[in-house]
Amino acid sequence: MNWLNKQALQKPNKKFLNELTFKEIDIRVTDLAARLYRFVKKEHRVALYANNSEETAIFFLALQALQIEVLMLNTRLTQEEISKKLKKLNIRVVFSQDETFISFDEIFQSETCESINLADEYNPEQIAVIMDTSATSGEFKSVPLRWKQFYAHVQASQERLGVTEKDNWLMVLPMYHIGGLAILIRSLWNGTSVTLMEKFDEEQTLKWIEDGSINMLSLVPTVFKRIVDRIHHHHLRVVLVSGEFIPKPLVETCLTNKIPIYKSYGMTETTSQSTTFCVIENPLKIDSVGLPLPGVTIRINNPDEDGIGEVLIQSPMVMDGYLGKEPIAGFINTEDIGYVDKEGYLYILDRRKNVIISGGENIYPQEIENVLYAHPAILECAIVGVKDEKWGQVPALFVVSSLNDESIINYLGKRIAKYKLPKKIFHLNELPKNATGKILKKNLVEMYNVN
Repeated sequence: MNWLNKQALQKPNKKFLNELTFKEIDIRVTDLAARLYRFVKKEHRVALYANNSEETAIFFLALQALQIEVLMLNTRLTQEEISKKLKKLNIRVVFSQDETFISFDEIFQSETCESINLADEYNPEQIAVIMDTSATSGEFKSVPLRWKQFYAHVQASQERLGVTEKDNWLMVLPMYHIGGLAILIRSLWNGTSVTLMEKFDEEQTLKWIEDGSINMLSLVPTVFKRIVDRIHHHHLRVVLVSGEFIPKPLVETCLTNKIPIYKSYGMTETTSQSTTFCVIENPLKIDSVGLPLPGVTIRINNPDEDGIGEVLIQSPMVMDGYLGKEPIAGFINTEDIGYVDKEGYLYILDRRKNVIISGGENIYPQEIENVLYAHPAILECAIVGVKDEKWGQVPALFVVSSLNDESIINYLGKRIAKYKLPKKIFHLNELPKNATGKILKKNLVEMYNVN
C-alpha cells in the first residue's frame, strides 16, 4: 500500500513533517515525481546526497512513488569514496541539496511530465533503499532494504513501542542512516508526526521536550548524554537509545529523573531494531539491550561455559544479503559477542572485533568503559586493543577528562582486574565520531599506530 496516499486521505489536515500536513506532503511528492520522471525514466537505481531536510524526505518519497531504488549517500564521504561507490553500484544519476550533483533546485524548477504512473502500492520485493553500514570498525558494505523488511519492522516496532495520536518523533539522526530513515517510515505507517532537525541543537531540543512539542526521541548515547541532566519537566513517552554501547550511568540518570528510556539493539542489516525494552518497566534488566521484537529469533553461536558467544539473528526484518554478495540463508551473524538470560533478554558484551585477547584472557572494552563513565570527570572514553609483544594485545584508553593518568588508573584499579587496566592512556579534546555520534574506534587504532 502507498502509505502516504492512505494517510493523506484519512488524515489530510494532520501534521506529518514539521508544519506540513499529510495532504500537503502528498501533493508535493506527486508534483516532484512528475518533475523527476524525465531524469530517472531510464534508471532503476539513483542516489541522494543530502542532509536532513523537508526536501530530502520529499525526494525520497517521490522516488519511492516512481519505484526507483535509492542509495542514501553519507555526506561525510570523500569525493573519491563517493565515486567508487557510484561506479560499483552502477549509478549514473545523483541528486543533491547543493550543486555537487543534480541540485534539488534544478528539479523543482524543471517541467512536469504528464504521463507517468505512480505506484499505488509498494512492492514488498522492491528495494526501497541502499545504505552503508556504519563502518565504525571496518569497510563499508552496501545493504539493500526491501519494502517487505520495512513492513515487518514497522509492525514489530509498533507492537513494542505503541502508538498514540499525539506522537511527534524528533528526527535528528541523518536519513542516510537507518535510525533516521526508520523514523520517517514508522511515522508514515502510523500516521503520526515528525519534527525534523538538520543538526542537533541542544537548546531547541530541550525547549521542545519541555513544552511538549515532541514526545519521542531517538538518539545515540553520546548525543543524549549532552542533554539528559537538563531534562527536568517533560512529556516524553519514548526515548529510544541505540547505535552503540549505552553507558550504565546514562540509563541510571534516566531512571532517577523518570525519563522513559528504551534501550534498543539493531543494525542496518536488520532494518534497525531487533530488541527493545523500557528500562523503567524492568529496571532489574538495566544491563540488557532488551527482548527480541515480535518475529525475531536470537541464537548464541559457539557459546562458552558461561553461555557467551556470537549473537545471531533471524527475522523478517533481516536483509536478503549485501549487494554483490551471497544471499543470507537463515540467521545473520551480527559479529557481536553476548548472551541471552533465562527470561530471553539479550546482553551485548562487545563487538567481536573489539574484544581484546591479552595473555589468553578475554577483555571486553565495554566493561571498562562502563566503569569509567560512572566517574563524573570522564566525559568521553574508548578502550581499544593494541599489539603487544609480551601479551599479544593490551588495552589502550582514549579519554576526554580533566583527570591525570595516575588518577584514572587508581580509580580503575579498585574496580577491575589488573590485567584489564589500560597500558597506555591518550588524552583528547574530543573522540572522533561518525554522523550519528558513534565513536569511531578504528580511527583511534590508526591514531595509536601513528603515535
